[in-house]
Amino acid sequence: MGTRVLIVEDDAWQREHVAQLLTKHEFVVGESAHALEAIDQVDTFRPDVIVLDMMLPGVNGLTLLHELQSHADLAAIPVIVMSTRSDLSLAELEPYGVRVVLDKSTVQPEDIVAAVRKVV
Repeated sequence: MGTRVLIVEDDAWQREHVAQLLTKHEFVVGESAHALEAIDQVDTFRPDVIVLDMMLPGVNGLTLLHELQSHADLAAIPVIVMSTRSDLSLAELEPYGVRVVLDKSTVQPEDIVAAVRKVV
């Protein structure tokens, strides 16, 4: 079985686009539209990597990062943040398991694939 990537993104088009891209590169993909669904997915899908949008409806991405860090087994899952928020820095997010920060406004498909490969 290939590397499992969970995409947590509320924008359906963006989520499906990233899922198709990663599937094409032979990753096994799970999808969540919001953080609460992602928490359930983490337990059942057991991702090797999480691609996370920080601006989610309801419970936001930072809350999900806190939840992951509160469990020893889940804290080890590398996270790739993909967001339009320009105030997010890798230095601030690294303590929460974030390994890469991608800017949605400039990210290219190959950047997403390279980031997943980098963190696994």
